[in-house]
Amino acid sequence: MSNTLGNSFRVTIFGQSHSPMIGAVIEGLPAGFVPDMEAVAAFMARRAPGASALSTPRREADAPTILSGLNERGETCGAPLCAVIENSNPRSQDYDALRDVPRPGHADFTAWAKFSGHNDIRGGGQFSGRLTAPLCFAGALALQLLERRGIRVKARIAAIAGIGDAPADFARPPLDAIAAEGLPCLDAEAAKKMEEAILAARAEGDSVGGIVECFATGLPVGLGAPMFDGVENRVAWALFGIPAVKGVEFGAGFAAAHMRGSAQNDPFRMDGARVVTEANRHGGSLGGITSGMPLVVRAAFKPTPSIGQAQRSVSLSGGEDAELAVRGRHDPCVVPRAVPVVEAAVACTVLDMLIESGKEAESWN
Repeated sequence: MSNTLGNSFRVTIFGQSHSPMIGAVIEGLPAGFVPDMEAVAAFMARRAPGASALSTPRREADAPTILSGLNERGETCGAPLCAVIENSNPRSQDYDALRDVPRPGHADFTAWAKFSGHNDIRGGGQFSGRLTAPLCFAGALALQLLERRGIRVKARIAAIAGIGDAPADFARPPLDAIAAEGLPCLDAEAAKKMEEAILAARAEGDSVGGIVECFATGLPVGLGAPMFDGVENRVAWALFGIPAVKGVEFGAGFAAAHMRGSAQNDPFRMDGARVVTEANRHGGSLGGITSGMPLVVRAAFKPTPSIGQAQRSVSLSGGEDAELAVRGRHDPCVVPRAVPVVEAAVACTVLDMLIESGKEAESWN
């Protein structure tokens, strides 16, 4: 089903933006694992709405309630873990006009066509970024398990509205160089310009997009498979499930198309008893299989389609052209809140591949 991610570590997400609750059912968690709920809350707070002037004013606590999957000691017990998150601050009346006039750039029209007009238009329904909250819950658990194996997953903002750094230095240390304050990017001056671009777009009733770059370090050699089950395939599949993602690339990505082989290839060398590469233009995957170098992936996010400016659309009932200016509460740029969502999607996928590889059969406790 399209709402389920993974094979051995399976995450099924349910709900809509304005339904009473949203949530996730997680299968494949190792028994005896005690989730650190304070760490979960801290991770989910990075995605939560209403935290700054750069995001939607809609405020949600995003506090998960676990309904099943834990025993009386708070340990995973082998049963599917189900968690729900309350939608406490919807404002459904803002979407009345959209029942007949679809937003350009949004899934309103395609959902109307696919579901014969029965789609939930409120807040975008199941197509809303609100559904990334339960994905972040699952990702927070996956991150805790991966850290026990020495695997870290960390993302940052690479660019917003064309402001940012190009992925030129493929050997740079990616994780500990991310700024602790402001927007999570490598350049404090660029972060300031990014914030200004977002606020300027909001003031003009517009929006901007950007790029999130994610790194996974500590991966063993050999995860993934050739052809259609490679690590890039699996990670891209997860990332394209995030609303607004329109492009994914690994390592040098599309820049590789402009290189010669002598420049693109990463020479091998020995680091003690370990085989490493001198750079990481391959992004940690060769032939769909992890090389042991950091997995480097970037996701391109389009500008938020809900904007305050007048846009051309159609009346579905009248079969004629129409004009629409979207009202309501929307992010002028989804990229800052998307950083932990990308981490969650990558972490869930890496954990899924790690479990099914059979290389990590010992206890996770």
